[in-house]
Amino acid sequence: MYALNLPSFDAKIRKKGAGFEIFDSLRRKYVALTPEEWVRQHFVHYLIAKKKYPASRIANEAGIKLNSLVRRCDTVVYNNQLEPLVIVEYKEPNVTITQQVFDQVGRYNSVLRVQYIIVSNGLQHYCYRMDYDTQTYTFLTDIPVYAEL
Repeated sequence: MYALNLPSFDAKIRKKGAGFEIFDSLRRKYVALTPEEWVRQHFVHYLIAKKKYPASRIANEAGIKLNSLVRRCDTVVYNNQLEPLVIVEYKEPNVTITQQVFDQVGRYNSVLRVQYIIVSNGLQHYCYRMDYDTQTYTFLTDIPVYAEL
């Protein structure tokens, strides 16, 4: 697949028909191995192993209702009260992260109102903290560990 700017891990991959699948430990099932899924699985593993995010507080493909449409957030991290705390949006490595990507995750956040937003294509990672009192955001130099959220 692609070399990423994320730690490697022991991914469970199997052949299925003409393609491959990767095991998603959060959803407890094999899913189609696409370039974006490759990024998601590596990033989730990074959050759990390196940033100490509890796996039980992370959901992949979390559904939300945006206007009258149902959309899926790539990954949502919840706090101890199971309130949304972080949205993570993934793109495949050959997709440049543009304002359109930030606008997309911003629309999701209009529903969830999280404290942190992360965007990654596996090579570049952006994390910013929302300040709803001043209607501003601050880009962070690193992704915080879970205990700092």
